[in-house]
Amino acid sequence: MNLVEDKVGHIQSGRMTVEVYPNRRSLGVAAARAAAQAMKQLAAEREEFAVIFATGASQLETLDALTQIEDLPWSQVRGFHLDEYVGLPIEHPASFRAYFRKYLTQKVKMKEFSEIDGTSRDPDQTCRIYAEKLWAADPQLCLLGIGENGHLAFMDPDVADFNDPQEVKMVRLDAACREQQVAEGWFEAPGDVPESAISLTIPTMLRVPKLIVSVPGGRKAKIMRRTLDEPISTSCPATILRTHPDVTVYLDQESAAELDGIIAAR
Repeated sequence: MNLVEDKVGHIQSGRMTVEVYPNRRSLGVAAARAAAQAMKQLAAEREEFAVIFATGASQLETLDALTQIEDLPWSQVRGFHLDEYVGLPIEHPASFRAYFRKYLTQKVKMKEFSEIDGTSRDPDQTCRIYAEKLWAADPQLCLLGIGENGHLAFMDPDVADFNDPQEVKMVRLDAACREQQVAEGWFEAPGDVPESAISLTIPTMLRVPKLIVSVPGGRKAKIMRRTLDEPISTSCPATILRTHPDVTVYLDQESAAELDGIIAAR
């Protein structure tokens, strides 16, 4: 697949680069190849390195493509994830631990993958321990998505804090976030979605030197317009990405549908 020919256009917004591809598959391949290149460079510089991975429908094509790329230095990778529901058993289809086992860790053999156990008896202690481990690992690459309400990880507008002193914390999910989980097929009704989750905070994500953000699908078109156009604020947490020194957002034509007029033809 020739990614240069496949790319439809690009946007520069602040420090953030946005690339647009014809469909979800080509978006995922492009994001995966960027991640693979970063991993190879890190492997050449370090004996081991940490990578944070995201979940959800937005990541399926990216992870599928990434796990099919040959000769990646997975044995040097210490993996982490962004968030997990509180109280949701691993047997549930929406469990992020189960998601990673199915789409990532059963496909490639990492040096280590640190799961967030949202079913622990003491979620606050889980947050503290995970934060300590994450800080010590010093992640160099993070794969992200953007929620329909602009959230990064589970940092919804009501709980997002660009200067959050915590690394990892428990948060309540807002109505828009819960409705998105239903719309993507993870739950049957908003009432089935757990009210709380454990999530990395925004400063923790922004501290990672390289961010690769996959945002496919028409349901994300409106929030991508907001992400690029609105003033940077927690009312749309994803706007903060425009301040990061090395972030690329990968869209398909559906998620870029409201960006007509600002897409620069390649």
